[in-house]
Amino acid sequence: MKLTKMEHAALVLESAGQKLFIDPGSFTTALTETANAAGVVITHEHADHWTPEQLDRIISMNSELPIFAPAGVAAAAANYDITIVAAGDTVEVGPFTLRFFGGKHAVIHESIPVVDNVGVLVNDELYYAGDSFVVPEGVEVGTLAVPAGAPWLKISEVIDYVLAVKPRRSFPTHEMVLSRAGKEMSNGRIKAATEQNGGEFFPLEPHESLDL
Repeated sequence: MKLTKMEHAALVLESAGQKLFIDPGSFTTALTETANAAGVVITHEHADHWTPEQLDRIISMNSELPIFAPAGVAAAAANYDITIVAAGDTVEVGPFTLRFFGGKHAVIHESIPVVDNVGVLVNDELYYAGDSFVVPEGVEVGTLAVPAGAPWLKISEVIDYVLAVKPRRSFPTHEMVLSRAGKEMSNGRIKAATEQNGGEFFPLEPHESLDL
């Protein structure tokens, strides 16, 4: 399975000639190579994780495209046919097995509503928690997508998250809100936390890939 990191929170996974798109949002450049999509996962409703324009680009080249998302996304994207998923659900789509965890977005501030959010484990290898620090209980995570910068996190929480998950590999995501200096600082902390448990850190930049 091949992972390609796009800008911010968007990921593309490829296996057996098919693609899985995760969180194609507003901070991600327009997706153009969207043919042969097996499905789309949207972790939550915020625009930096999905937009109608990005979704339409994928749908235009893939008829009857399955879209998996929590109830909050289905309500916000009522014009789309979305399969609602929640923690504990498992879905098979093309060559991908999707297991879902969590349920709620991390708290940004008490004045801001907490929306639905799911984490997804793909093929028992890649785990991405969306905008949360939900640890997938009972799972040995091979590769962890680690949020590097956001209004809802502190770097101490990121470090604790990586230490709790103990991935064999990690890479940064959710970092378009950071400057280059900020990305390098976050990468250094994520790398140290990953290596503390014997894992390896990959400082992927947008459009770089990793074979899982």
